[in-house]
Amino acid sequence: MDLEVFFLVSFISVFNFVIYLKFDTISGNFVFFDKPDGKLKRHSKPVSLIGGLVILVNLYLITFFLKLLEIDNSIFEGNYAYAVIILSTLYYLIGLIDDLKDLTPMIKLSFIVFSTFFVIYLFPEINLKHFKISFLEKNYHFKYSILFLILAFALLSNSMNMFDGINLQLLLYTFFVFIVFILKSFNPIFFALLLICLLFLSILNFKNKVYLGDGGAYLLSSIIGCTFIYQYNNFDNFLSGDEIFIILFIPSIDMLRLFLIRSLNKKNPFKGDLNHLHHILNNHFKNSNYSIIISTLLFVFPSLLLILKLETYYISIISIIVYTLIITNLKKNL
Repeated sequence: MDLEVFFLVSFISVFNFVIYLKFDTISGNFVFFDKPDGKLKRHSKPVSLIGGLVILVNLYLITFFLKLLEIDNSIFEGNYAYAVIILSTLYYLIGLIDDLKDLTPMIKLSFIVFSTFFVIYLFPEINLKHFKISFLEKNYHFKYSILFLILAFALLSNSMNMFDGINLQLLLYTFFVFIVFILKSFNPIFFALLLICLLFLSILNFKNKVYLGDGGAYLLSSIIGCTFIYQYNNFDNFLSGDEIFIILFIPSIDMLRLFLIRSLNKKNPFKGDLNHLHHILNNHFKNSNYSIIISTLLFVFPSLLLILKLETYYISIISIIVYTLIITNLKKNL
């Protein structure tokens, strides 16, 4: 291990360990708390919402030091790193305001769309000139990629936010995606350092001391979304569009199911309820640990099939069947 990398790993580890040890004191200095309401928020006492802020500070520190030390293949090249920083900050602020002021779904969506457009306009590096499907030889070229990217970011941010409803679920899912990036050698040092931060946050989240909040969920979605675009344009071993969909499959299909059910029931598709995957698992098992285990197996399952070299259309069919059977059977037994 290079001396610079060893220094960074040590620094980020110590920094997050200190936050972990002094978390009660640190969180007490902020007014960001998620208070129970007896409806959608059923925890017993107020819980700190600075999880997203901790990730954002780590993102700033990691980016600063990796740029300063100029370690090869460690971070996004050129201005792309600044684009990630700005978009992540905007997304975090939107989520934070929503956590504190409970924005209407349309206002929140408008902020996300405007922020995404603003950053894409400032940084042309965030682009998708072509789209590749793994089982087709032809590349599909985008004439208006900006519209597709805005839609993709909006859907990703909403799906990840909706997937964050039980301790550890979104953090473990993000762990999984970051490990995929590391295994594919997409800026592995950058994501390994972020994993250190997520590890300590996961312990605090498991102890019910901190939530990511909408700010943390949106922040993570911006990092993941930007990385999928970056790897598509900068690496030979890139994940094609359908392979990316497989990795995002469970949060995406759960969001789609909720949107359809709410629309059929003539409800606002963006308005929260207790019909998410984690709610169904929790209502059945009455134990959040069991719920997390099943949820984790479920979101890892499609990607395991990808490793086995199955075509993505087969994986999609199999995953939909498995997901539907689990949801249907669990709801029957409630």
